[in-house]
Amino acid sequence: MKNIVTVAVLLLTLVAPSEACSIEEEIVRISIREAVKSELEAKKEVEVLRNEVSEIQKEMAWYSLHVAAAAACRGSTATGGSGPHGNMVFAKENTESCATQCAKTIYSICDADVSIQGTVGKATSYTDQVGMFYNYGCATAGNTNVKFDEVKADDSAILEGLGIGFYRFCCCRYP
Repeated sequence: MKNIVTVAVLLLTLVAPSEACSIEEEIVRISIREAVKSELEAKKEVEVLRNEVSEIQKEMAWYSLHVAAAAACRGSTATGGSGPHGNMVFAKENTESCATQCAKTIYSICDADVSIQGTVGKATSYTDQVGMFYNYGCATAGNTNVKFDEVKADDSAILEGLGIGFYRFCCCRYP
């Protein structure tokens, strides 16, 4: 940039005064055009970054929900999960029982059907409610509200759906 200004000053000193005004105007016009172009490019980059952050937020929210579901399953079983294999958590279909859903996998034994919901923000006292849960049992479909079905939810429902419902999971283990 310093070199451009130096060249512009040299040109201004070499040209007649009537031409100097048009050269100065052209330099200003080019400077403004380049500044606007840079601003538009920066705005595009900011938008790309916003979209990336939004995707990361959704992914982290779903991940957190899945970790919470695994913990809920762990706590819902009499033995805390047993056997020589890892126990699995599956998103629960709203119209099917977990017994039926688990039976469709190699983790065919249902230990629980958990429904969980968490609150946003940090607890500030030991009596703040930070989450809710249900265990519907394995035999029935339980609450069939489609809003509780993660697979049928939009990708961004995890961020938009706070406070409207629980997500449900099947706790299944290998026989």
